[in-house]
Amino acid sequence: MIRLLLTVFFFEAGLVLVVLPWSGYWERNYFAQLWPPLQVFLMNNYVRGAVSGLGLVNMLAGIAEIWSFLSARHLSEPVVSIRRTSPAEDQ
Repeated sequence: MIRLLLTVFFFEAGLVLVVLPWSGYWERNYFAQLWPPLQVFLMNNYVRGAVSGLGLVNMLAGIAEIWSFLSARHLSEPVVSIRRTSPAEDQ
């Protein structure tokens, strides 16, 4: 369940970071309007492209998470386990 939520988060954050710099919301940034040098920086196409690139990285992380989830289903034992072990099992 946690892996599914993590995957959804990666895709959602990635999609927002890919689309938002090229939308009207980016140009109406409250903080950029308060400080004009920040607005000049944020309106630079290279900055917008860098933010979109980070969004693509997030989306690729979501794809990798789905891939590891689907490939782990075919293994008999999980590669990584996050469950707690009792002290008797550690010895």
